[in-house]
Amino acid sequence: MASGIPYTPKPATDIFTPYQTDIDRRQCTRTKPMKVLALGLGRTGTASLRAALKELGYDDTYHMMNASVENPPDCLCWMDAFAAKYEGKGTFGRKEWDALFGDCMAVCDWPAVAFAKELIEAYPEAKVIITTRDVDSWHASVMKTVNWRANDPELKAVANFDWAAGLYYPMLRKFWDYFFYGDFENRGKERFNDYYKEIREMVPAGNLLEYRVSSGWRPLCEYLGDPIPETPFPRSNDAEQFVERCRTQNRKQMMNVLFRAMVVGVPVLATFLSATFAFTHWAPAALNPLASTPVS
Repeated sequence: MASGIPYTPKPATDIFTPYQTDIDRRQCTRTKPMKVLALGLGRTGTASLRAALKELGYDDTYHMMNASVENPPDCLCWMDAFAAKYEGKGTFGRKEWDALFGDCMAVCDWPAVAFAKELIEAYPEAKVIITTRDVDSWHASVMKTVNWRANDPELKAVANFDWAAGLYYPMLRKFWDYFFYGDFENRGKERFNDYYKEIREMVPAGNLLEYRVSSGWRPLCEYLGDPIPETPFPRSNDAEQFVERCRTQNRKQMMNVLFRAMVVGVPVLATFLSATFAFTHWAPAALNPLASTPVS
């Protein structure tokens, strides 16, 4: 637990986000082999690639949505990883990666890209893929989506009260600041170019697929050695969908907060009013014994 942040279970009052689990990954171990490291930056088709890999049988394929939506306590493992790599606190190696990714056969998207070197070293047997796109269109897409999300004042506010948002927002901010040097708007393109150069230098050409999701199934399946599905290649998570999904998530988490306040607050208020009523009736008699003495 390099970050020092303890696990806390999901509140029973979080009824508006029933799809969110609260598995403590720190206690997990590997149950499936890691076969694919898809280390392209987010907004290069990683959501579509995740869906494609899952259709090919790489279940589960890890994505930021695992931590942001599906199982928020994953963020604790990511905070441990950030603390170990960027803050020099504790260690985060194969054992810890197996705990986080134990039920995954593939990984893609961020924040995994912040640990590309560590993941390649931890899973040398896995095949590496980098999804990519034109840097200018990528930067424009991220500005409208994940950079917006990392600076979303609504998410920041609800993170002070909601269990899931309180786990996710600090992790997202830490990733954004460490990976993009705290200035995505001005340094994002530079980081994009440097990152892809690093991956190309790190991975032997025979074990690396540079891939655009617009290419469809064939290059992906030929590289992985899988048969080409007859179904169309999945397309998902455009900018409008991303923003709408995030805003919907904010609303549901706000409703969790309001419901918890109602469930917890009403009994507390009732107890307070009951105690106040009792005191106002008991106090005069206690302070003035003659008030309750019968007249003979």
